[in-house]
Amino acid sequence: MNAPANLKYTKSDEWFDPATGKMGLTDYAQGQLSDIVFVEILVEAGDAVEAGTAIASVESVKASAEIYASAGGSAVAVNESLADAPEVLNSDPYGAGWMVQLENGAPGEVMDAAAYEAYCAEREH
Repeated sequence: MNAPANLKYTKSDEWFDPATGKMGLTDYAQGQLSDIVFVEILVEAGDAVEAGTAIASVESVKASAEIYASAGGSAVAVNESLADAPEVLNSDPYGAGWMVQLENGAPGEVMDAAAYEAYCAEREH
């Protein structure tokens, strides 16, 4: 499992980058979902986003899942390329797999990388 130290994480497996305002699905979550075949971003640039609200929906060969905002703020960009290449979430969840970028993003209930890794390890047992 990959959990970069510069990001913040939610218990529902989303990440937030305080430096860029980007957020998306964690490496742990994409691993649990397996091969992602569909992504729909539910917000548009200009929308107000509240932490904890659904920002995207993904489907994999195993399941479907809602992706929730790990922070609140004003959406300034959405990653529209995911609609044509949803598999990017499997190969690069923290890079090209970002979903929504916020301006003045304020994290919701998040934890640092060490706490998130410990949380994920607890769920494995």
